[in-house]
Amino acid sequence: MEKKKLVLIGNGMAGVRTIEEILKLLPDQFDITVFGKEPYPNYNRIQLSKVLQGDTELSDITLNEWQWYEDHNIRLYPGETVTSIDKANQIIYTDKGKQTPYDQLIIATGSNPFMLPLPGIEKEGVTAFRDIQDCEEMITASRQYKRAAVIGGGLLGLEAARGLLNLGMEVDVIHIADYLMERQLDRTAGKLLQEELEKQGMNFLLEKQTTKILGKKRVTGLQFKDGNKIMADLVVMAVGIKPNVQLAMESGIQVNKGIIVNDHMQTNVPNIYAVGECAEHNEMVYGLVAPLYEQGQALAKHICGMNHQGYKGSVLSTQLKVSGVNVFSTGIINETEQTKTIKLFDEWRNTYKKILIQQDKLVGAVLFGDTKEGTKLLSLIKKKAMVNEYLESTQTQDKDESVVASMSDEEVICGCNGVSKGTIVNAIKNQGLKTVEEVKGCTNASRSCGTCKSLVADLLTYTLGDDYQSEEKETICACTDLTRDEVITEIKQKNLTHTREVMNVLGWKSEEGCSKCKPALNYYLGMIHPKEYEDERESRFVNERLHANIQKDGTYSVVPRMYGGVTNAEDLRKIADVAEKYDVGMIKLTGGQRIDLLGVKKEDLPHVWDDLGMPSGYAYGKSIRTVKTCVGSEFCRFGTQDSTGMGIQLEKKFEGLNTPHKVKMGVSACPRNCAESGIKDVGVVGLDGIWEIYVGGNGGTDLRKAELLVKVKTEDEVLEYTAAFLQYYRENARYLERTSHYVERVGLEHIKEVVMDEESRKTLNERMEEALNVYQEPWNQVLENETILKDLYEKVVAK
Repeated sequence: MEKKKLVLIGNGMAGVRTIEEILKLLPDQFDITVFGKEPYPNYNRIQLSKVLQGDTELSDITLNEWQWYEDHNIRLYPGETVTSIDKANQIIYTDKGKQTPYDQLIIATGSNPFMLPLPGIEKEGVTAFRDIQDCEEMITASRQYKRAAVIGGGLLGLEAARGLLNLGMEVDVIHIADYLMERQLDRTAGKLLQEELEKQGMNFLLEKQTTKILGKKRVTGLQFKDGNKIMADLVVMAVGIKPNVQLAMESGIQVNKGIIVNDHMQTNVPNIYAVGECAEHNEMVYGLVAPLYEQGQALAKHICGMNHQGYKGSVLSTQLKVSGVNVFSTGIINETEQTKTIKLFDEWRNTYKKILIQQDKLVGAVLFGDTKEGTKLLSLIKKKAMVNEYLESTQTQDKDESVVASMSDEEVICGCNGVSKGTIVNAIKNQGLKTVEEVKGCTNASRSCGTCKSLVADLLTYTLGDDYQSEEKETICACTDLTRDEVITEIKQKNLTHTREVMNVLGWKSEEGCSKCKPALNYYLGMIHPKEYEDERESRFVNERLHANIQKDGTYSVVPRMYGGVTNAEDLRKIADVAEKYDVGMIKLTGGQRIDLLGVKKEDLPHVWDDLGMPSGYAYGKSIRTVKTCVGSEFCRFGTQDSTGMGIQLEKKFEGLNTPHKVKMGVSACPRNCAESGIKDVGVVGLDGIWEIYVGGNGGTDLRKAELLVKVKTEDEVLEYTAAFLQYYRENARYLERTSHYVERVGLEHIKEVVMDEESRKTLNERMEEALNVYQEPWNQVLENETILKDLYEKVVAK
């Protein structure tokens, strides 16, 4: 039976959750295409503040990696915007000229940040706080400027302010109300929050209305209605969001505040649905993730033809950690003439609780500092419980008893994903779950904002008793209870040779594995059996599988090898000819002294490699990347050693070596360090009659200075000690662990003990030679293999 064409406009949390739910119900019935405005896979927008604050990276908040789309045969077009919908012929059109037919269409275009229409809004240094690009703009500004102003004292504004403080900026928060987060908190909780945040260094200007953004080309300050001014080099607008309904409106789909939908998330046009922040249900538009996921579940069931009551609206609740301070609210938060309250304010512990009652029923709550009761109160308020039920539950609960023990199975533990206590307990018992990560992987609990992690841990303790270890060991992924070391030991002892065999023999919970464990097992097997193991291409990430880096528009970049950054006229001529022949979008010099050809079509990749006739620069792999070099003693007046020659030797020796993560190297000929050897995974510095080898550096967002491993006299010793370090790292690091994290975790002194020992160094070098001897140039492999060409590079006709 021909699959139905399902198109999703919007690659955000609500739309992709709908697709996830559809795949659970009918995994093989739909031909799915997704268009995303941003050039990234689906990520957790709730965690953007952590990226800004420097606590995490984009990869850590990604909900569905590129691999997930491939595994489910979903065509994703990142960085591509749908511009119009032809309702009559059921076709959508994009800004890149694509025409895609649909049988069913889901609009999940989310919201746009609301930007106050102030004079000066167009100036440089004025930004919203809505996506990754906004985060990058703020991080870049913090490196050059020192004063930031955040307009908006709601959750988003406070998260932005915390991040900017972490980036070293002085921060003023401007808010039009007289206390913070007035939509989620009452006055008492808002003032308590202000006191806590002022201790952290935030400065608040309340009851202030901004009238003008000052400056010529770039912002220099703000002016207020009362005539006062402040200085600012960066202005972050965090005053709210508005549903992104432009596409729907231009396409003749009924719109009010949002795109109007019924209980099944249907618009007024057959086969077109809306979900998430852009949708309006019963005159309500929701901006919190829990209602959006409920909408997604209802829509998935409807699209899959299941008899379902549909979406009936949501009781809003907010359970958050604002700059380390726990707050919770739900239902009615401010007193009226019809309400009575139960209040408890502990000034010593700085906790506050207010419960609102109307006609003897619980109708709302605000918690500050201690929010453990939030889940229970939300459940009681949802079912319109009488106040006596709540009071009796607090009186009968043992002081030492966990909150989860007194909860019914129907009560929700994870509000974001709608996961109940009963669902989690059943999964723990029936699936043999023993860690929070496993519960998260199996049930989605704690997958979004993460505030329910402690409750999930309490449930594990409550369900498993003494069998639960709160200090969780770091398993490879949720598919197994085994750590990296345990898996490697089992592979060696049982002589396992294939990823599927490892999963079967070691009792993987998921028969197919996942995007975390498959590439890890592929690496470990290749590292353990370098001669015998045949690399499983299907287990690798998409970039490594195709030997090129995917770009936001679905094209690829090609980086040919230039040993030590050195090239010649013939290779430059080849590159220029290829760029012209295949209409390459951009020719870019990389930070690693290579030439990057960007914008190559997937089907053109083999032809580009063939015409170049150069080896792969491995810009895409978890492998040895480039060896950056300075000019060195051959030309430089200050150079004391032949850094270029040394770099070429290193690059040729370790070319194509698979490693747990990417490895970058640099060789400098003097302490001026023009090749940035001090922040490389392996950095070599040449001095008079000596070479210094540094390891564990990182020049990325998590900047780390490399540490001195050893000083040697000869080039052969540089190769020998570098090989020993790299092999020890290959054999002992976790997959996807950079050398910077590895060196920090195990300690340089331990590594020195191993590498400085002559016998140990000798055996490490022997094992390194084994690994290097099986290397085959990947681009040539593809060109010589008709099966790979056919399977991986669509529309390619071999020359």
